[in-house]
Amino acid sequence: MGAMIKTLVEDFQGLPLEDQEYVAELIQKQLIESRREYLAKRVSEAKANYRSGQCKSGSFKELMEDIESD
Repeated sequence: MGAMIKTLVEDFQGLPLEDQEYVAELIQKQLIESRREYLAKRVSEAKANYRSGQCKSGSFKELMEDIESD
């Protein structure tokens, strides 16, 4: 664990329980928002790939054959 994270955890543990719960809730909300932004970016990339013809279609068998040939 990096020194900065260690210090952060130690400071967090020094907070009163109510403040720890509040900070944990804020972090959880930030993680949710970060995941949402990441997924939105991936969806945009997937749509762009689809529009540009970079996506393949086929059966599951064809997909597995394609993966195994890489």
